[in-house]
Amino acid sequence: MVLSALCLAALPPLLSAPQDKAGMVFEDGMAQVVPAFKDKEQWIRHDLFVETEFDSDGDGKLDRVHVDVTRPAQTDSEDLKVHVIYETSPYFAGIAGNDRSFFWDPSHELGEEPPAHTHPDGIPHQQRRPTIANGEVSSWVPRGFAVIHSCSPGTGMSQGCPTVGGKNESLAPKAVIDWLNGRAKGFTEVDGDQEVKAYWATGKVGMTGTSYNGTLPLAAATTGVEGLEAIIPVAPNTSYYHYYRSHGLVRHPGGYMGEDIDVLYDFIHSGWPARREWCDCEVRDKEMAESQDRITGDYNDFWAGRDYLNQLDDLKCAVLMAHAFNDWNVMPEHSVRIYEAVKEKGVPCMAYFHQGGHGGPPPLDLMNRWFTRYVCGVENGVEELPRSWVVREGDRRNKPTAYPQYPHPEAAGVTLHPGGEGAGAGDLSGRRGRGKQTLVDDVSKDGASLAAAAESSHRLLFQTAELTAPVHLSGYAEVSLRVASSKAAANLSVWVVSLPWTETRDINANIITRGWADPQNRNDPRTSSPLEPGQFVDLRFQLQPDDQVIPAGQRIGLMVFSSDRDFTLWPAPGTELTLDLAGCSLTLPVVGGSKALQAAGVR
Repeated sequence: MVLSALCLAALPPLLSAPQDKAGMVFEDGMAQVVPAFKDKEQWIRHDLFVETEFDSDGDGKLDRVHVDVTRPAQTDSEDLKVHVIYETSPYFAGIAGNDRSFFWDPSHELGEEPPAHTHPDGIPHQQRRPTIANGEVSSWVPRGFAVIHSCSPGTGMSQGCPTVGGKNESLAPKAVIDWLNGRAKGFTEVDGDQEVKAYWATGKVGMTGTSYNGTLPLAAATTGVEGLEAIIPVAPNTSYYHYYRSHGLVRHPGGYMGEDIDVLYDFIHSGWPARREWCDCEVRDKEMAESQDRITGDYNDFWAGRDYLNQLDDLKCAVLMAHAFNDWNVMPEHSVRIYEAVKEKGVPCMAYFHQGGHGGPPPLDLMNRWFTRYVCGVENGVEELPRSWVVREGDRRNKPTAYPQYPHPEAAGVTLHPGGEGAGAGDLSGRRGRGKQTLVDDVSKDGASLAAAAESSHRLLFQTAELTAPVHLSGYAEVSLRVASSKAAANLSVWVVSLPWTETRDINANIITRGWADPQNRNDPRTSSPLEPGQFVDLRFQLQPDDQVIPAGQRIGLMVFSSDRDFTLWPAPGTELTLDLAGCSLTLPVVGGSKALQAAGVR
C-alpha cells in the first residue's frame, strides 16, 4: 500500500454537514481548503507575550515569550472557534552564522584538555512584529486552523536564556498552550499589563517543525500539557548527548565539525541584549562549560537532563515521528528511540522515514489525517493504518510504502564474522574468523577514501560474497569487537558499506549505516576506564538504525577504523588498533532472517 491509495482504500469518506457560517470541511478523512478561509488579505494577524512559570534570566520576574497569531477573519466576524497548529523555534529572530572559527578545534589528543575557543559577537536583536514567521500558514489557515509561532526563551523578543534542551524550553511552549486554554496570561507588550485573550481558540493544538523546531514539540509533549493533542516532529534532536556524543566518544554532527552544545547556544542567542551577559555567564560559561566534558565524552546528569527519552512519563498526545535514514546531522536514532518508547507506552504513534538527508516532513495528506483525527477529533480511521511508512529507494517522498511496524516485523538478526586480510578486502561470512590484524590511525584519510581503497593500512575491511538477490535490512545493526589499542585512549569508528564503492550522488549507493564508540566506556557510559596498551577489551554497540534494500550485485562490507575525519576528534596519527577476529562480529537486521541472506548467496 502506498499513501496515494489511502483515500480510496483505507479511510471512509467524511463530509461536513451544510452550514450557513464558515467552518471546517472534512472529506476523505482530511480537512479541506475552504473558500471562505483562502483570502490571506482577510486573515487576522497579531502578536502578544505569554507569561511563563519560570525566570530563566535571573531578573526576578517571570519570563514572557513572544507569540504571533494568524487566524481566519471569521474568528471575529462570526465568533468562529478554531483549532491551532503551532511551531516554535530558536531560529525565527536571527542566528550567529556558520563562521567555523568560533567552533571547537577538533585537533587535539584524546583525554587532554581541548584548546580554548572564542565566542562570536552578539546576534543583532530583531523585533519582528506582528509576524514572527510564516511557516505552516499557507497549509493550515485555508483549512480553518489558526497558526501560531513563538520564539524560544532567550531568542528574538522572548525573555529568558537559551538553555539548549533545558527545562525552560519545554515549559515555554507549555505556557503558550496554557494561554490558548485560558490557564496562562498573555499581554500586548513584553512589559505591559494589558491582557490578550485567546477567545477564538478551541484549546486543541497540534505542533510540528523540523530539526530544532521538531525537537520542541516533543519537549512540550513531555510536560503532559492539556490541549496538546498531536505532534509531528520532523528530524528532531531528542537527546543532546546523542547529538554531540556517541557511546562515550566526542562526536560532532555531520557537516558541523567542532560544534558542541555551547556553540549551538551562541548560534541561537538572539534575545534581549540587557540580559545576554547574565545568560552567557550562568548558562554557557558555568553550567555548559562545567558539564559538557569534551575530555572524556562521558554521560552525566547534565546530558541526562537534556534527553527527552528520560522525560516521557507524562506524554499522552498522539506522536507521528518523521526522519531520514541518511541524516548524518540529527541521526535517525533520535526518532527511532522515541517511536519505540511511545509505542511501548501505548500512546497513538506512527513513523515516516525517507532515504534522503536532514529534514523532510511526511506528505501533507498524512499530516492532515493525523491532525484531523487527533486535533479535530474526526473519526477518520487513521489509527487503523499501518504504523510505519518508508520511502523506498528511488521513490518520491509522497509515495511511501506501508509496513505494519518499524523495524519490519520479519527482520531478524543475522550474525556475520570478519575473516581474511582486512588491509585489502577480507571476508564477511557466517564462519568465525581467526588471527589478529592491526590498523594505524590517520585522520587525514577520510572514511570514503578508506572504503574505496583497494588496500590500506589505516582500516580493516571485510565484505560478503556478491549478493545474488536483493537484501532488505530494517532496524539496528550491531557490532561486537575485541580490540586492543597502543594508547590509553582511541577513537573507534565503524561503517557498514555497500561495495564496490562508487563515485555517485546517489545517497543510498555506498553507506548503509555507521557508528562510533569509545572503548574506554565499554562497561559504563558514565565512566571511562583507560585502556592498557596492548590489552584486549570487548565491546558491543549499536550502529544507526536503517531500512534499506541492498541490490543484487553488491557486497555488504564492514569497515573498522579509528578516527573519522568527518565526525570524531583529530588526534595525531599513529595510534594502532588491533582486532582479535575471533571476538568480532556484525549482526545485521535482515528481513527474512538467515534464510533470506543465504538465498542471496551469503553463508
